[in-house]
Amino acid sequence: MKSIKLVLLLVLVVALAAVVLQNQAPWQVRFLWLNGEVPGIILLFFIAAAGFIAGLTVALLVKRDAKPQQID
Repeated sequence: MKSIKLVLLLVLVVALAAVVLQNQAPWQVRFLWLNGEVPGIILLFFIAAAGFIAGLTVALLVKRDAKPQQID
């Protein structure tokens, strides 16, 4: 099971790298009152990092709240 997760993670990393490397052109970004141009590679990196951090946070919170069940 551990090797399946590792292979799946590797496939996702390679797919993310392919998407990032193919989108290097500058993108117009608007956030609230801020406007600007950001290279796509940087924007995709920050979005992927934010998604990873959000997923890790949720996983840790769910794991922490899980209580062992007692068998009576």
